[in-house]
Amino acid sequence: MSIRTEKVASVIKRALSSVFDEIGKEYSAGLVTVTNVMVSPDLQNAKIFFSVLGNKLRPLELIPILELNIHRVKGALKRNAELRYIPDLKFYVDDALDQMEHIQKLIDKSKLDQTTA
Repeated sequence: MSIRTEKVASVIKRALSSVFDEIGKEYSAGLVTVTNVMVSPDLQNAKIFFSVLGNKLRPLELIPILELNIHRVKGALKRNAELRYIPDLKFYVDDALDQMEHIQKLIDKSKLDQTTA
């Protein structure tokens, strides 16, 4: 990513954090956090990665909710970010925490297997 796209991604991430939190509370999803934003080189498209803490709603169930509230999300982006163009947004679940937890379980299991052998 270029410096320009990184700056725009950072602005988008900050601008969307409060609206994602509001939507999470409204739909009893738990704590919804924007974890990463990737912007295309032409600044026309943005991938929004989010995570959900709390087991009230599965993260994949939140994607259609976010898409239903796209006008609200883009409105927050217009209000909170000084951008010439509002990019098209696509939402993705950030499963890095799940992957880290899985890897940690494998490491723990490996250690347990070594001590019993």
